[in-house]
Amino acid sequence: MNDEAKRVEPGSPANSLATSAATSPANSPANSHVKLLIEFGPLAAFGITYLAGGIFWATAAVMVTSVIALAASWQRFGRLLPVPLLTAALVVVFGGLTFWLNDPRFIKIKPTIINLLFAGVLLFGLMTGRPLLKLLLGEAFSLTHEGWRKLSVRWALFFLALAGLNEVVWRNFSEAFWVNFKVFGILGLSLIFAMAQVGLIKRHEVRTEDKSRASDKVTAD
Repeated sequence: MNDEAKRVEPGSPANSLATSAATSPANSPANSHVKLLIEFGPLAAFGITYLAGGIFWATAAVMVTSVIALAASWQRFGRLLPVPLLTAALVVVFGGLTFWLNDPRFIKIKPTIINLLFAGVLLFGLMTGRPLLKLLLGEAFSLTHEGWRKLSVRWALFFLALAGLNEVVWRNFSEAFWVNFKVFGILGLSLIFAMAQVGLIKRHEVRTEDKSRASDKVTAD
């Protein structure tokens, strides 16, 4: 859910720019276009290749382009974020199982697994009193502790819902329908859900004057 992690995890990573990085070369329009290619390239390759050659060719395409996207991210930005790294690893693992066992069910359950993992991580953070979503979006938003807690709960529930929905779709509908759901449905639902969180973010945003007063208080103490 940060600008480079948006490709699988539902969220609004396009705003994950820290104030300290506002003038970084990585935030230029050219690099923004590169990030979009890195994030959405594998998904586009999956959908296009499916139309041309079917599920196995599409699986191969998404495996290869996911690895290429990681390499491009490392070369361009000098780092690999955990979420896209995990996503690429799962694509390779489940894609490999798809070919090894000649069974496309494995690539179909990959969205279920990754959404369950994301939900589990967020719920674990909530149970331990550490809203882990803040680690991904803390540079984009400055929220109160309660704001981070509520946002984490909502995203965890959303990830669980996506996992369940993916299971319903691939088990009960045609393969072509599932591919459309994966390429367009999950992304569309994620963007709509992310936009729906704007109100919560604004209500729990820590204002600049509040941060200044807190800083002044610390200095006085």
